[in-house]
Amino acid sequence: MAQQQSQQAQQHPIRLYMVVWGLLFVLSACSYLVDYLGMQSYTRWSLIIAFMLLKAGLIIAIFMHMAWERLILIYAILLPPVLVLVFTALMVSESNYTLFARETFLGGGS
Repeated sequence: MAQQQSQQAQQHPIRLYMVVWGLLFVLSACSYLVDYLGMQSYTRWSLIIAFMLLKAGLIIAIFMHMAWERLILIYAILLPPVLVLVFTALMVSESNYTLFARETFLGGGS
């Protein structure tokens, strides 16, 4: 009886996958629309990255079944990339400070 209930819990309706597929299609269309409308600079890249992250999140959550996994497994998969992004942001801020200090105290190379 318990085994039958656990097997039923793993069955996901096809409607869920079709809705996610539709959302992925819409997000991809929005991503192409950013280029089509000719957006430039930070707005363009911000929108493209936002749409990319939304699509990746949908794929990970639904098609890779992460939405139904234990919290520790989610942390084991999602925490390392988040930490890499945090450490990268720290390195970027430090490099900006280093560049500023070099230009200030050693003189800018003209």
